[in-house]
Amino acid sequence: MSGLTKALAILAAAFVALGAGTSGASAADGGDIFNEHCAVCHSTDPGTNKLGPSLAGVLDRKSASLDDYSYSPAMAKLNVTWDKATLDKYIADPQGMVPGTKMIFPGLRDDADRKALIDYLATLQG
Repeated sequence: MSGLTKALAILAAAFVALGAGTSGASAADGGDIFNEHCAVCHSTDPGTNKLGPSLAGVLDRKSASLDDYSYSPAMAKLNVTWDKATLDKYIADPQGMVPGTKMIFPGLRDDADRKALIDYLATLQG
């Protein structure tokens, strides 16, 4: 094996070991995905907003509908209901769906990770 091939193999192994590309994620992984990508800005506790609004009860909630959170003008104009399809689209590319949103997250590209995250968010309805 050449030096370049060995280096590429090591980089590929490190990429997988670090979890970059966690396709095949299950619903049980959604909490971990939330903690890794979302928890710095969002709470799962009702009424507890951080930089972003609380995501408790987000499924089937109207966009920009929490009275105790200051949404961007772009989000305030969106007027959607956060069902699984709209959440999937938004989480994949927030700025693409809502140009001008203040959410700086670049998006979660992996389909399975988004599904697991949305399945986790669905458990926060109670």
